[in-house]
Amino acid sequence: MKELLNLYQNKAPEIVFNWKDPETDAEGWAVINSLRGGAAGGGTRMRKGLDMNEVLSLAKTMEVKFTVSGPAIGGAKSGINFDPNDPRKKGVLERWFKAVSPLLKNYYGTGGDLNVDEIHEVIPITEDSGVWHPQEGVFNGHFKPTEADKINRIGQLRQGVIKVLENPKFSPDVSRKYTVADMITGYGVAEAVRHYYDIYGGNVQGKKAIVQGFGNVGSSAAYYLAQMGAKVVGIIDRVGGVINEDGFTFEEMRELFLNKEGNTLKSDNMISFEEVNDRIWSLNAEIFAPCAASRLITREQVDKMVASGLEVISSGANVPFSDKEIFFGPIMEYTDERISVLPDFIANCGMARVFAYFMERRVQMTDEAIFNDTSITIRNAIQNTFSNNSSKTNISKTAFEVALKKLV
Repeated sequence: MKELLNLYQNKAPEIVFNWKDPETDAEGWAVINSLRGGAAGGGTRMRKGLDMNEVLSLAKTMEVKFTVSGPAIGGAKSGINFDPNDPRKKGVLERWFKAVSPLLKNYYGTGGDLNVDEIHEVIPITEDSGVWHPQEGVFNGHFKPTEADKINRIGQLRQGVIKVLENPKFSPDVSRKYTVADMITGYGVAEAVRHYYDIYGGNVQGKKAIVQGFGNVGSSAAYYLAQMGAKVVGIIDRVGGVINEDGFTFEEMRELFLNKEGNTLKSDNMISFEEVNDRIWSLNAEIFAPCAASRLITREQVDKMVASGLEVISSGANVPFSDKEIFFGPIMEYTDERISVLPDFIANCGMARVFAYFMERRVQMTDEAIFNDTSITIRNAIQNTFSNNSSKTNISKTAFEVALKKLV
Protein backbone atom coordinates (compact mmCIF):
# COMPACT_ATOMS: atom_id res chain seq x y z
CA MET A 1 0.00 0.00 0.00
CA LYS A 2 2.82 2.43 0.93
CA GLU A 3 4.49 1.87 -2.45
CA LEU A 4 1.25 2.53 -4.32
CA LEU A 5 0.60 5.57 -2.13
CA ASN A 6 4.05 7.06 -2.78
CA LEU A 7 3.63 6.58 -6.52
CA TYR A 8 0.23 8.23 -6.45
CA GLN A 9 1.16 11.08 -4.10
CA ASN A 10 4.35 12.01 -5.93
CA LYS A 11 2.90 12.02 -9.44
CA ALA A 12 2.55 15.63 -10.63
CA PRO A 13 -0.98 16.87 -11.36
CA GLU A 14 -2.01 17.09 -15.01
CA ILE A 15 -3.26 20.71 -14.87
CA VAL A 16 -2.66 23.56 -12.40
CA PHE A 17 -4.60 26.76 -13.14
CA ASN A 18 -3.47 29.79 -11.11
CA TRP A 19 -5.46 33.03 -10.89
CA LYS A 20 -4.79 36.37 -9.23
CA ASP A 21 -7.78 38.64 -8.73
CA PRO A 22 -7.23 42.06 -10.35
CA GLU A 23 -9.42 43.82 -7.76
CA THR A 24 -8.41 42.26 -4.41
CA ASP A 25 -5.53 40.24 -2.98
CA ALA A 26 -7.44 36.98 -3.63
CA GLU A 27 -5.53 34.17 -5.31
CA GLY A 28 -7.05 30.95 -6.62
CA TRP A 29 -5.96 27.57 -7.91
CA ALA A 30 -7.81 24.86 -9.81
CA VAL A 31 -5.78 21.66 -9.59
CA ILE A 32 -6.76 18.78 -11.86
CA ASN A 33 -4.88 15.72 -10.70
CA SER A 34 -5.77 13.79 -13.86
CA LEU A 35 -8.31 13.67 -16.66
CA ARG A 36 -9.03 9.99 -15.97
CA GLY A 37 -12.08 9.05 -18.02
CA GLY A 38 -11.85 12.37 -19.89
CA ALA A 39 -12.89 14.64 -17.00
CA ALA A 40 -12.26 15.60 -13.38
CA GLY A 41 -14.42 16.74 -10.48
CA GLY A 42 -14.07 18.49 -7.14
CA GLY A 43 -15.58 21.39 -5.19
CA THR A 44 -14.57 25.02 -4.74
CA ARG A 45 -13.49 26.26 -1.31
CA MET A 46 -12.42 29.60 0.14
CA ARG A 47 -10.44 30.39 3.24
CA LYS A 48 -7.77 32.83 4.35
CA GLY A 49 -4.35 31.19 4.30
CA LEU A 50 -5.20 28.46 1.76
CA ASP A 51 -2.35 27.51 -0.58
CA MET A 52 -1.82 25.42 -3.69
CA ASN A 53 -0.63 22.37 -1.71
CA GLU A 54 -3.95 22.19 0.13
CA VAL A 55 -5.81 22.26 -3.19
CA LEU A 56 -3.49 19.61 -4.67
CA SER A 57 -3.95 17.24 -1.72
CA LEU A 58 -7.74 17.63 -1.93
CA ALA A 59 -7.69 17.00 -5.71
CA LYS A 60 -5.87 13.72 -5.10
CA THR A 61 -8.36 12.87 -2.33
CA MET A 62 -11.24 13.46 -4.76
CA GLU A 63 -9.75 11.04 -7.27
CA VAL A 64 -9.61 8.33 -4.62
CA LYS A 65 -13.20 9.22 -3.61
CA PHE A 66 -14.44 8.70 -7.17
CA THR A 67 -13.26 5.07 -7.04
CA VAL A 68 -16.04 4.62 -4.43
CA SER A 69 -18.73 7.10 -5.47
CA GLY A 70 -18.26 7.09 -9.25
CA PRO A 71 -18.12 8.28 -11.96
CA ALA A 72 -14.70 6.89 -13.00
CA ILE A 73 -13.07 10.29 -13.48
CA GLY A 74 -10.04 12.21 -12.22
CA GLY A 75 -9.89 14.25 -9.06
CA ALA A 76 -9.81 18.04 -8.98
CA LYS A 77 -10.30 20.90 -6.54
CA SER A 78 -10.52 24.67 -6.60
CA GLY A 79 -9.38 26.87 -3.76
CA ILE A 80 -9.32 30.62 -3.23
CA ASN A 81 -7.09 32.27 -0.63
CA PHE A 82 -9.45 34.96 0.63
CA ASP A 83 -11.43 35.75 3.78
CA PRO A 84 -14.97 34.34 3.21
CA ASN A 85 -16.39 36.95 5.61
CA ASP A 86 -15.08 39.83 3.49
CA PRO A 87 -17.99 41.75 1.91
CA ARG A 88 -16.17 41.53 -1.45
CA LYS A 89 -16.55 37.72 -1.51
CA LYS A 90 -19.34 37.69 -4.15
CA GLY A 91 -17.26 39.75 -6.60
CA VAL A 92 -14.24 37.49 -6.05
CA LEU A 93 -16.33 34.39 -6.79
CA GLU A 94 -17.86 36.01 -9.89
CA ARG A 95 -14.42 36.83 -11.33
CA TRP A 96 -13.03 33.42 -10.34
CA PHE A 97 -15.81 31.44 -12.04
CA LYS A 98 -15.59 33.62 -15.14
CA ALA A 99 -11.85 32.88 -15.38
CA VAL A 100 -12.32 29.15 -14.84
CA SER A 101 -15.46 28.78 -17.02
CA PRO A 102 -13.61 27.28 -20.07
CA LEU A 103 -12.53 24.36 -17.83
CA LEU A 104 -16.07 24.02 -16.46
CA LYS A 105 -17.52 23.89 -19.98
CA ASN A 106 -15.19 21.17 -21.22
CA TYR A 107 -13.77 18.77 -18.64
CA TYR A 108 -14.02 19.99 -15.02
CA GLY A 109 -17.07 19.74 -12.74
CA THR A 110 -17.25 21.62 -9.45
CA GLY A 111 -19.60 22.20 -6.52
CA GLY A 112 -19.74 23.84 -3.11
CA ASP A 113 -17.11 23.23 -0.45
CA LEU A 114 -15.74 24.96 2.65
CA ASN A 115 -17.26 28.49 2.87
CA VAL A 116 -18.70 28.31 -0.67
CA ASP A 117 -22.38 27.39 -0.97
CA GLU A 118 -23.49 25.07 -3.77
CA ILE A 119 -27.02 26.43 -4.15
CA HIS A 120 -26.66 30.15 -3.43
CA GLU A 121 -23.21 30.77 -4.90
CA VAL A 122 -21.80 28.07 -7.20
CA ILE A 123 -24.89 27.32 -9.31
CA PRO A 124 -26.11 30.91 -9.96
CA ILE A 125 -22.62 32.40 -10.46
CA THR A 126 -21.48 29.69 -12.90
CA GLU A 127 -24.75 30.08 -14.83
CA ASP A 128 -24.02 33.82 -15.15
CA SER A 129 -20.61 32.85 -16.59
CA GLY A 130 -22.27 30.87 -19.40
CA VAL A 131 -21.94 27.41 -17.81
CA TRP A 132 -25.16 25.34 -17.98
CA HIS A 133 -24.37 23.63 -14.70
CA PRO A 134 -21.20 23.41 -12.52
CA GLN A 135 -20.92 19.72 -13.55
CA GLU A 136 -21.22 20.43 -17.29
CA GLY A 137 -17.54 19.66 -17.88
CA VAL A 138 -17.99 16.13 -16.50
CA PHE A 139 -20.89 15.55 -18.90
CA ASN A 140 -18.93 16.82 -21.90
CA GLY A 141 -15.57 15.24 -21.02
CA HIS A 142 -16.67 11.89 -19.58
CA PHE A 143 -20.24 11.01 -20.56
CA LYS A 144 -20.19 12.68 -24.00
CA PRO A 145 -24.00 12.63 -24.25
CA THR A 146 -26.06 13.83 -27.17
CA GLU A 147 -27.33 17.40 -26.81
CA ALA A 148 -30.84 16.18 -25.91
CA ASP A 149 -29.53 13.67 -23.38
CA LYS A 150 -27.25 16.32 -21.85
CA ILE A 151 -30.20 18.69 -21.43
CA ASN A 152 -32.23 15.94 -19.72
CA ARG A 153 -29.45 14.88 -17.37
CA ILE A 154 -28.41 18.41 -16.46
CA GLY A 155 -32.09 19.12 -15.70
CA GLN A 156 -32.15 16.06 -13.44
CA LEU A 157 -28.94 17.18 -11.72
CA ARG A 158 -30.18 20.76 -11.26
CA GLN A 159 -33.45 19.60 -9.77
CA GLY A 160 -31.94 16.84 -7.65
CA VAL A 161 -29.20 18.67 -5.76
CA ILE A 162 -31.50 21.52 -4.69
CA LYS A 163 -34.45 19.21 -4.11
CA VAL A 164 -36.22 20.11 -0.87
CA LEU A 165 -36.60 17.10 1.42
CA GLU A 166 -40.22 16.08 1.92
CA ASN A 167 -39.77 12.82 3.82
CA PRO A 168 -39.64 13.34 7.64
CA LYS A 169 -37.33 10.33 7.86
CA PHE A 170 -34.60 12.42 6.23
CA SER A 171 -35.53 16.01 7.15
CA PRO A 172 -35.32 17.39 10.72
CA ASP A 173 -38.23 19.71 9.84
CA VAL A 174 -39.99 19.51 6.47
CA SER A 175 -41.34 23.06 6.89
CA ARG A 176 -37.77 24.45 6.96
CA LYS A 177 -36.97 23.29 3.40
CA TYR A 178 -33.69 21.46 3.94
CA THR A 179 -32.21 20.23 0.65
CA VAL A 180 -30.40 17.07 -0.43
CA ALA A 181 -27.16 19.10 -0.55
CA ASP A 182 -27.67 20.29 3.05
CA MET A 183 -28.02 16.82 4.54
CA ILE A 184 -26.49 14.09 2.38
CA THR A 185 -22.83 14.23 3.47
CA GLY A 186 -23.62 14.04 7.19
CA TYR A 187 -26.13 11.29 6.47
CA GLY A 188 -23.36 9.28 4.80
CA VAL A 189 -21.01 9.79 7.78
CA ALA A 190 -23.69 8.38 10.10
CA GLU A 191 -24.62 5.54 7.71
CA ALA A 192 -20.94 4.56 7.50
CA VAL A 193 -21.02 3.96 11.28
CA ARG A 194 -24.22 1.90 11.04
CA HIS A 195 -22.83 -0.23 8.20
CA TYR A 196 -19.53 -0.64 10.04
CA TYR A 197 -21.28 -2.23 13.03
CA ASP A 198 -23.51 -4.35 10.76
CA ILE A 199 -20.50 -5.72 8.84
CA TYR A 200 -17.78 -5.92 11.51
CA GLY A 201 -20.11 -6.85 14.39
CA GLY A 202 -22.08 -4.91 16.98
CA ASN A 203 -24.87 -2.35 16.91
CA VAL A 204 -24.84 1.43 16.72
CA GLN A 205 -27.81 1.68 19.08
CA GLY A 206 -26.78 2.88 22.54
CA LYS A 207 -23.20 3.70 21.48
CA LYS A 208 -21.88 7.09 22.61
CA ALA A 209 -20.56 9.55 20.05
CA ILE A 210 -18.41 12.69 19.89
CA VAL A 211 -18.86 15.08 16.94
CA GLN A 212 -16.28 17.68 15.91
CA GLY A 213 -17.72 20.61 13.95
CA PHE A 214 -21.37 21.65 13.66
CA GLY A 215 -21.66 22.94 10.09
CA ASN A 216 -23.72 21.14 7.46
CA VAL A 217 -21.76 17.89 7.83
CA GLY A 218 -21.31 17.74 11.61
CA SER A 219 -24.83 18.81 12.51
CA SER A 220 -26.49 16.39 10.08
CA ALA A 221 -24.14 13.53 11.11
CA ALA A 222 -25.05 14.17 14.78
CA TYR A 223 -28.75 14.32 13.90
CA TYR A 224 -28.75 11.02 11.95
CA LEU A 225 -26.56 9.26 14.56
CA ALA A 226 -29.11 10.24 17.23
CA GLN A 227 -31.94 9.13 14.95
CA MET A 228 -30.41 5.65 14.68
CA GLY A 229 -30.10 5.35 18.46
CA ALA A 230 -26.55 6.53 19.19
CA LYS A 231 -26.07 8.91 22.13
CA VAL A 232 -24.15 12.06 21.21
CA VAL A 233 -22.25 12.97 24.41
CA GLY A 234 -20.21 15.91 23.14
CA ILE A 235 -19.99 18.42 20.30
CA ILE A 236 -16.98 20.68 19.80
CA ASP A 237 -17.32 23.64 17.45
CA ARG A 238 -15.17 26.69 16.64
CA VAL A 239 -16.81 28.90 19.27
CA GLY A 240 -17.36 26.36 22.05
CA GLY A 241 -19.32 23.21 22.61
CA VAL A 242 -21.79 21.14 24.59
CA ILE A 243 -21.27 18.07 26.75
CA ASN A 244 -23.85 15.66 28.16
CA GLU A 245 -22.18 12.51 29.46
CA ASP A 246 -25.49 10.61 29.44
CA GLY A 247 -26.04 11.55 25.81
CA PHE A 248 -28.50 13.95 24.24
CA THR A 249 -31.90 12.49 23.40
CA PHE A 250 -32.96 12.47 19.75
CA GLU A 251 -35.34 15.36 20.44
CA GLU A 252 -32.56 17.38 22.12
CA MET A 253 -30.27 16.67 19.17
CA ARG A 254 -32.97 17.76 16.75
CA GLU A 255 -33.38 21.03 18.70
CA LEU A 256 -29.63 21.66 18.56
CA PHE A 257 -29.77 21.09 14.81
CA LEU A 258 -32.73 23.42 14.29
CA ASN A 259 -31.29 26.14 16.56
CA LYS A 260 -27.84 26.42 14.94
CA GLU A 261 -26.98 29.84 13.57
CA GLY A 262 -25.80 29.37 10.01
CA ASN A 263 -23.06 26.78 10.44
CA THR A 264 -22.45 27.46 14.12
CA LEU A 265 -23.61 25.60 17.23
CA LYS A 266 -25.89 27.63 19.50
CA SER A 267 -27.15 26.43 22.88
CA ASP A 268 -28.04 27.80 26.31
CA ASN A 269 -25.65 25.19 27.71
CA MET A 270 -22.62 26.20 25.62
CA ILE A 271 -19.26 26.01 27.33
CA SER A 272 -16.12 27.80 26.13
CA PHE A 273 -13.90 26.29 23.44
CA GLU A 274 -11.08 25.99 26.00
CA GLU A 275 -13.25 24.00 28.42
CA VAL A 276 -14.83 21.72 25.85
CA ASN A 277 -11.43 21.09 24.22
CA ASP A 278 -10.02 20.18 27.63
CA ARG A 279 -12.83 17.73 28.48
CA ILE A 280 -14.27 16.23 25.29
CA TRP A 281 -11.38 13.95 24.27
CA SER A 282 -11.59 12.01 27.54
CA LEU A 283 -15.35 11.40 27.43
CA ASN A 284 -16.47 7.79 27.36
CA ALA A 285 -17.47 7.30 23.69
CA GLU A 286 -17.23 4.54 21.09
CA ILE A 287 -17.82 6.73 17.98
CA PHE A 288 -15.97 9.84 16.80
CA ALA A 289 -17.11 11.85 13.76
CA PRO A 290 -14.56 14.55 12.82
CA CYS A 291 -16.57 16.95 10.63
CA ALA A 292 -14.67 20.23 10.97
CA ALA A 293 -11.68 21.49 8.96
CA SER A 294 -8.89 19.23 7.70
CA ARG A 295 -5.78 18.26 9.67
CA LEU A 296 -7.00 18.99 13.21
CA ILE A 297 -6.82 15.69 15.13
CA THR A 298 -3.62 15.21 17.12
CA ARG A 299 -2.07 12.01 18.39
CA GLU A 300 -2.67 13.17 21.98
CA GLN A 301 -6.42 13.49 21.27
CA VAL A 302 -6.43 10.03 19.65
CA ASP A 303 -4.70 8.52 22.70
CA LYS A 304 -7.25 10.07 25.06
CA MET A 305 -10.21 8.81 23.01
CA VAL A 306 -8.76 5.31 22.61
CA ALA A 307 -8.10 5.14 26.38
CA SER A 308 -11.76 6.14 26.92
CA GLY A 309 -13.15 3.29 24.80
CA LEU A 310 -13.20 4.64 21.22
CA GLU A 311 -14.04 1.96 18.64
CA VAL A 312 -14.60 3.71 15.31
CA ILE A 313 -13.87 7.00 13.54
CA SER A 314 -16.11 8.02 10.63
CA SER A 315 -14.43 10.88 8.80
CA GLY A 316 -16.68 13.72 7.73
CA ALA A 317 -13.68 16.02 7.19
CA ASN A 318 -11.23 15.40 4.37
CA VAL A 319 -7.85 14.32 5.81
CA PRO A 320 -8.90 14.86 9.46
CA PHE A 321 -5.58 13.97 11.11
CA SER A 322 -2.93 16.57 11.85
CA ASP A 323 -0.40 15.07 9.41
CA LYS A 324 1.49 17.00 6.75
CA GLU A 325 1.29 14.05 4.33
CA ILE A 326 -1.43 14.20 1.65
CA PHE A 327 -3.21 11.06 2.85
CA PHE A 328 -1.79 8.47 5.12
CA GLY A 329 0.50 10.23 7.58
CA PRO A 330 1.91 8.87 10.86
CA ILE A 331 -1.03 9.93 13.07
CA MET A 332 -3.56 8.33 10.74
CA GLU A 333 -1.45 5.17 10.49
CA TYR A 334 -1.02 5.05 14.30
CA THR A 335 -4.80 5.39 14.77
CA ASP A 336 -5.62 2.89 12.01
CA GLU A 337 -3.45 0.27 13.72
CA ARG A 338 -5.35 0.66 17.02
CA ILE A 339 -9.03 1.16 16.17
CA SER A 340 -11.38 1.18 13.16
CA VAL A 341 -10.89 4.26 10.96
CA LEU A 342 -13.43 4.62 8.13
CA PRO A 343 -11.57 6.84 5.65
CA ASP A 344 -12.97 10.14 4.40
CA PHE A 345 -13.30 8.99 0.79
CA ILE A 346 -15.83 6.35 1.90
CA ALA A 347 -17.55 8.03 4.86
CA ASN A 348 -18.06 11.49 3.32
CA CYS A 349 -18.65 10.53 -0.32
CA GLY A 350 -22.37 11.45 -0.12
CA MET A 351 -22.30 14.59 -2.26
CA ALA A 352 -19.98 13.06 -4.86
CA ARG A 353 -22.34 10.08 -5.05
CA VAL A 354 -25.38 12.34 -5.44
CA PHE A 355 -23.73 14.02 -8.43
CA ALA A 356 -22.91 10.61 -9.94
CA TYR A 357 -26.46 9.36 -9.29
CA PHE A 358 -28.12 12.30 -11.04
CA MET A 359 -25.75 12.05 -14.00
CA GLU A 360 -27.13 8.61 -14.78
CA ARG A 361 -30.04 8.23 -17.17
CA ARG A 362 -33.46 8.87 -15.63
CA VAL A 363 -33.23 7.99 -11.94
CA GLN A 364 -35.88 8.12 -9.23
CA MET A 365 -36.10 11.58 -7.67
CA THR A 366 -37.58 10.61 -4.28
CA ASP A 367 -35.77 11.40 -1.02
CA GLU A 368 -35.70 7.69 -0.23
CA ALA A 369 -34.16 6.69 -3.58
CA ILE A 370 -31.46 9.39 -3.36
CA PHE A 371 -30.47 8.70 0.26
CA ASN A 372 -30.65 4.91 -0.12
CA ASP A 373 -28.33 5.10 -3.14
CA THR A 374 -25.68 6.90 -1.03
CA SER A 375 -26.17 4.43 1.83
CA ILE A 376 -25.77 1.40 -0.47
CA THR A 377 -22.65 2.91 -2.09
CA ILE A 378 -21.03 3.38 1.34
CA ARG A 379 -22.07 -0.07 2.51
CA ASN A 380 -20.59 -1.70 -0.62
CA ALA A 381 -17.27 0.10 -0.08
CA ILE A 382 -17.08 -1.00 3.58
CA GLN A 383 -18.09 -4.55 2.62
CA ASN A 384 -15.40 -4.61 -0.08
CA THR A 385 -12.81 -3.50 2.48
CA PHE A 386 -14.01 -6.19 4.92
CA SER A 387 -13.70 -8.82 2.17
CA ASN A 388 -10.02 -7.87 1.83
CA ASN A 389 -9.38 -7.56 5.58
CA SER A 390 -11.88 -8.70 8.20
CA SER A 391 -9.86 -7.22 11.09
CA LYS A 392 -11.20 -4.15 12.90
CA THR A 393 -7.81 -2.48 12.49
CA ASN A 394 -6.01 -1.29 9.34
CA ILE A 395 -9.36 -0.61 7.65
CA SER A 396 -8.12 2.64 6.10
CA LYS A 397 -4.89 1.01 4.92
CA THR A 398 -6.90 -1.74 3.20
CA ALA A 399 -9.42 0.71 1.71
CA PHE A 400 -6.59 2.84 0.26
CA GLU A 401 -4.98 -0.25 -1.24
CA VAL A 402 -8.26 -1.25 -2.93
CA ALA A 403 -8.72 2.27 -4.32
CA LEU A 404 -5.12 2.89 -5.40
CA LYS A 405 -4.96 -0.34 -7.40
CA LYS A 406 -7.57 1.28 -9.66
CA LEU A 407 -5.53 4.48 -10.04
CA VAL A 408 -1.82 3.55 -10.18
